[in-house]
Amino acid sequence: MPNEPHQRTINIWQPLAFATVLVVGLLFGMRLQQEVPTLISNNSVSVKTPNTDKIEEVLRFIEARYVDEVDQEEILEKVINGIFEELDPHSSYIPADQLQDLNDKLDGNFEGIGIEYLVIEDTITVMTAIKGGPSDKAGILIGDKIVAIEDSLVVKDKLDEQGVVKILRGKKGSAVKVGIKRSGEKDIIHFQVTRDEIPINSVDVSYMLTEKTGYIKVNRFSSTTNTEFLERLERLQNEDQMENLVIDVRDNPGGYLQEATSILNQFFKEKDKLLVYTEGRTVRRSDYETTGRSFFNINNIAVLIDEGSASASEILAGAIQDWDRGVVIGRRSFGKGLVQEQYDMKDGDAMRLTIARYYTPSGRSIQKNYTDKGVYDQDIANRFESGELYDLSLAEPTDTVPYYTNDGRTVYGGGGIAPDIFVPLDSARMSAYFTIVQPYIRSFIFKEFQKNKGQFNYQSIKDFTENYSISPTLFEAFQTYTKNKNPKINTDQSEGINQLTKLYLKARLAKHLYEDEGLYTVLNSEDKVVKKAIQIMDMPNPLSVIED
Repeated sequence: MPNEPHQRTINIWQPLAFATVLVVGLLFGMRLQQEVPTLISNNSVSVKTPNTDKIEEVLRFIEARYVDEVDQEEILEKVINGIFEELDPHSSYIPADQLQDLNDKLDGNFEGIGIEYLVIEDTITVMTAIKGGPSDKAGILIGDKIVAIEDSLVVKDKLDEQGVVKILRGKKGSAVKVGIKRSGEKDIIHFQVTRDEIPINSVDVSYMLTEKTGYIKVNRFSSTTNTEFLERLERLQNEDQMENLVIDVRDNPGGYLQEATSILNQFFKEKDKLLVYTEGRTVRRSDYETTGRSFFNINNIAVLIDEGSASASEILAGAIQDWDRGVVIGRRSFGKGLVQEQYDMKDGDAMRLTIARYYTPSGRSIQKNYTDKGVYDQDIANRFESGELYDLSLAEPTDTVPYYTNDGRTVYGGGGIAPDIFVPLDSARMSAYFTIVQPYIRSFIFKEFQKNKGQFNYQSIKDFTENYSISPTLFEAFQTYTKNKNPKINTDQSEGINQLTKLYLKARLAKHLYEDEGLYTVLNSEDKVVKKAIQIMDMPNPLSVIED
């Protein structure tokens, strides 16, 4: 391969123990948090703890002699955070009360009662009771209002959303009593719901965009992603005779490295083809290569990326791009090429430390510079302000060292994956109006659908997408609804912004009628990135449209 990689390559004692481990620089294991793009390695580590008498001496002296009482846990937390501030942006210390939720997203499940809800007019309203889940089995219905949990009211000023989540979640097999106010019923109905494992899907949807081209949306790389992806892929090929594939990893913050490489294996028939490698100061180089066990025959491939695509998403896009296996479409990805590991503390807290960088098959690191953390944190905002999201020529230069794809095309590292085909951001999505009203769309459409669901008599998703439109009356009702929520909203907007708002209103209706496939079918029908992918997928050689 051209340019083959050149490197082959409290109790005072408990806080003291934490501080000791931190100071010497443990290696940690890693799990995803939705807010920070991540890449995870599951390698175990051994720990050595050399002399750290100075930290211990300082903390002992403070406790023994300081003039005021001090909160040892608070001091320790500040010490820990101060240490991590000196490291890269993705190394972090995670308190136990935050860790479980973050782990659930990557484990692919959590334990609870299995509902999706919205808070409407200070009341928890059930949007979905997961089919076959605990609430569905107990008899809870869409539209039911949860007004009591156990013996406590959870409405209006007594509603604490975070507290409600903690109460509804619990160990599998345990029970919780839920009080429901149902339309048409005078009295509160009580249900005893037995908690169970609830799946968190990492693959949102799969369906056919055209007669030959399938579409799969991956929202993260959890421990179940490869299994989910293969199930969807098999269905598209066996039931729909799919020939080409569009993989959407926009706004996908990453996850398990191995899940991304397992998916990549399906796109290469050859064995021992390098997909990615990792290497660090204390971590030897590890190569992830193809197994030669590809179960599917896929012709053309397109990977959709944007500024929210990070880590494992970038591994997927980078391998496809470096081997010229498909076309990468969209906008420059996040630029997160660091590998973390997690160390679990005895008290339930955890620490995450960057231990290596990953490199694409051509040898490029796509990690953007983090010397100035302020600039790093503002990178996406800076791309917006510079105009890069609308015009690729305005992008700031990253690594100037050229790397080469299998066909000899020039690519660069140091700042994410640059797409082969650039599609600008829709400016309407960034408008102040749309940003404010978008959160109101779900609750408004839910209420409208509950009132009028008998009026939607369409034969299929295709029929609905092509023939339904948001009426002026419904759109005016939405504007009135948002005005009531926020009187400062200016509803006098451009046609482009109004059309985008109507598209999202229609998409939410489609979700109620046809679940996630309806939602994405409507949104993708007007998505310029998806349209570009459709345009080139039926070409004999989609790579021919790329300008080097």
